[in-house]
Amino acid sequence: MTTTPVPRPASADFVRPRRLYEEVAARLEAEIHSGTYRPGDALPSERDLMNRFGVGRPAVREALFSLQKLGLVAIRQGDRARVTQPTREVVLDAMAGAARHLLSVPDGIRQFQGARAFFEIGLARHAAATAEPSDIAALEQALAANRAALGDQAAFERTDVEFHHAIASIARNPIFEAIHQAMVGWLTEQRHITLRAPRQQELALKAHQQILSAIRDHDPDRAERMMRDHLQQVNKTYWKQRIVP
Repeated sequence: MTTTPVPRPASADFVRPRRLYEEVAARLEAEIHSGTYRPGDALPSERDLMNRFGVGRPAVREALFSLQKLGLVAIRQGDRARVTQPTREVVLDAMAGAARHLLSVPDGIRQFQGARAFFEIGLARHAAATAEPSDIAALEQALAANRAALGDQAAFERTDVEFHHAIASIARNPIFEAIHQAMVGWLTEQRHITLRAPRQQELALKAHQQILSAIRDHDPDRAERMMRDHLQQVNKTYWKQRIVP
């Protein structure tokens, strides 16, 4: 006994059966980028999306969830999903899972250390070339807080981050600041392990003083060298601490 397939409406925008939710998400993302749906607009209801794409509720919900992780939509209980304006922080946060995986593979940490060095050395050089008096004052304030935190592990870690963030801020590029913040999160373990080493807080503070001095003197070559030396020393200490029983 054979059955006759149920005809589908010619106007329906059905998707391929493989990875249904990804196909739905890709279609909706394209419409958001094209301006069909703008920030603040409500997307069609789940039922309307099910009918339009010819998929079940799980595929629609998974598609909306994936768009939410990209910062493209906001989902609230009992309301239709709404288009949002993605932020730099949301985009980088969506990479956190992949970053943690990369950190766990062989040489993953070394690769991230290299990326951090490339990024922060460039920031230090740029800061030395472009820093204004207000930038120098902010760095001096961050350094003073870092010095006051000597002996307090948690406070020193926090002010260490704030000093490096002050350097990133001099570029006045919010993407750089977001990348810096993401790096901080990805390499938290490195900072925590390194700063537990004997005299490491004093060494880090001295390096920060030298970096600030180079930036204050508007000496890009010295700022680059001081930041490179600082990060190389940090990396060396980290690996030494990792093998200590």
